[in-house]
Amino acid sequence: MKLRMALVGCGRISSKHVEAIEKNSRMLEPVAVCDIIEERAQKTADVIEKKLGRRPEVFTSYVDVLRRTDVDFVSIATPSGLHYEMTMQALEFGKHVLVEKPLALDTRHLKEIVETSKRKKLKVGVCHQNRFNPPIQELRKKIEDGSFGRLFHGTVSVRWNRNESYYKQDAWRGTWEHDGGVLMNQSIHGIDLLQWMLGEKPKRVLGLIKNMNHPYIPVEDLGIGIVEFESGCVGIIETTSNVFDRNLEEVLTIFGERGTVKVGGLAVNKILVWRFPNEEAHPFMNLPDPETVYGHGHVPLYEDFCRAILEDRKPYIDAQSASKAVEIVLAIYRSSLEKKWVEFPFEFSTLDMKEWKS
Repeated sequence: MKLRMALVGCGRISSKHVEAIEKNSRMLEPVAVCDIIEERAQKTADVIEKKLGRRPEVFTSYVDVLRRTDVDFVSIATPSGLHYEMTMQALEFGKHVLVEKPLALDTRHLKEIVETSKRKKLKVGVCHQNRFNPPIQELRKKIEDGSFGRLFHGTVSVRWNRNESYYKQDAWRGTWEHDGGVLMNQSIHGIDLLQWMLGEKPKRVLGLIKNMNHPYIPVEDLGIGIVEFESGCVGIIETTSNVFDRNLEEVLTIFGERGTVKVGGLAVNKILVWRFPNEEAHPFMNLPDPETVYGHGHVPLYEDFCRAILEDRKPYIDAQSASKAVEIVLAIYRSSLEKKWVEFPFEFSTLDMKEWKS
C-alpha cells in the first residue's frame, strides 16, 4: 500500500522534501503540491514529474488540498508562523501531518496540537531531521544503553551566518509574528538534540538574547541559555547568526561519568570526540560535511513517518517530543525579557516579545 500525500509550501526547504519523496516513492505517492505562489508550485510539480514520471496536481489553496479524500497526509513546509494553524486545519480534516520545525510559536498552541492529535488518533511528525544523522544515532545508542553512566551536562553551539539578503528573501523571516530569531529558526534543531539527549524534561531556564549585528530585524541574533533538567543535569546553549563571514559549525557535546562525545561539523554531521572505557575512536570521525546545513535527514524522517502511519505507532519525532525544544526557546525569550529564571510549566508566545528591545 502506498500512502498518498500532499506537499504544502514550495519554498527554500521544499527541495529536501522532494528529495525525501523521491527516495521513499516505494511507500508514498505525491498527489498534490500547494503554494500561494503558483509558479513555485508548478516548478515543484515539474521536478517531481521529472523524478517520478507522474505529475502531482497543483493547488494555491490549502483548504482545497485538505478537501481531497485521497490525501492520507500533508507535509507542511510553510513559514513558521503558519505551522500551528495549518496543522490544526489538517487534523480537523482527518489528515496525518508532517510539519517543519518549529511546531508552533506559543506554548498553548503546542499543547493544543498534542491534545488534538491524540483525540483524533492522528499522527503529527516534526522535521527535526538531524536526529537521523548517523553520528547522532551513534550517540543516542550510547545514551540509551547507559554507556555514559550518570549524565552531568551537555552543550550545543550553533555558529552560523545569516546576512541581510537572507532576510530580504521572505518578509516573514526575522519577525516575532512568524519566526523568531537565531534561537527559534536556525538553532532549534541543536536545542532539540540537546534536550533529547539530556532527558526531555526541562525544569527551569535562564536566558539572555541580544541583537548585535542585524538592526533591520526586531529579533535576536545572539541567544544564550542555561537549562536545568529534572534529573539535575544541565544544558548550555550558545547560538549566533553573526559569524564572519559564512557558516562555521554546529556542535553538540555530552559529558557523563563514563563517557564524553562531541559531534560537530557544519551541522552535527561528524564525530569529533568519542571517549568511553577502551573506546577512543569512531569510524564516523571522517564523514564529509553536507552541501547545506539541512543535511539528508529528511529521507529517513519520511520513511519513519510513513511506517508510523502504516504500523499505527508514534513517529520517531512526534508533536509531544518536538514541543520541548520550542518550550526551551520560549523560556529563554521570557527569561531574557523578565531577567529571571523561568520555571516549567509556563505559558508564553513569541508575540509576547514584540515590545522587546535589545
